[in-house]
Amino acid sequence: MRIERVVDLSVPVTESTQVYPGDPTVAFAPHATIAADGFNLLSVRMGSQSGTHVDAPYHFDDSTPRIDELPLERFVGEGVIVDARGLAARGRITVDHHAPVLEKLEPGRIVLLRTDWSEHYGTPTYFEHPFLDRAACELLLERGIRTIGIDAINLDETPDDEHPGEGFPCHHLIAEVGGVIIENLTNLGQVRAEHPLISVLPLRFIGADGAPVRAVAIEHG
Repeated sequence: MRIERVVDLSVPVTESTQVYPGDPTVAFAPHATIAADGFNLLSVRMGSQSGTHVDAPYHFDDSTPRIDELPLERFVGEGVIVDARGLAARGRITVDHHAPVLEKLEPGRIVLLRTDWSEHYGTPTYFEHPFLDRAACELLLERGIRTIGIDAINLDETPDDEHPGEGFPCHHLIAEVGGVIIENLTNLGQVRAEHPLISVLPLRFIGADGAPVRAVAIEHG
């Protein structure tokens, strides 16, 4: 395989990284410096789902696999980008959005939902993102898709005082089949290839509900 281009689909991880309400914030602190110790070493504190990350089924179901128990094939595969641009705040990504790529929805493919809501990253509006409708999620799972990502902080609606949400139906459905969710993607509009290879390999956290990833789209010949 000849790699022609690699597109970074990950948000930067810094102390200002936007996290889900109530999650641990990111903190960096020097542990050692060249001046004092002869080498640089950084102390890092963060949540298991900081930045661009993957959710294991265990995130919503104690009886399902944790991040280190999933086959690595869940995290690497041919990508299918669903165009869900133009939705309003808290708009639904429906079955109709899947129609143009329906023939590409096959087992082993990684579906990435492009809303362009990543443009609001770092602002309060980021929490008002579009989300995947239950019926649209069921269609993906029926077609054998087991890895689904979005360029927003949550695949389901993020609840707040005015919007109670629907109980995270997509998280539960995907957990039931041992699937994986990718959240906080960015730059999906930069992917030009029709059949990019997507890699979202997680850190090998043992027993965890999820892990940060360096998500990339590999355009190849």
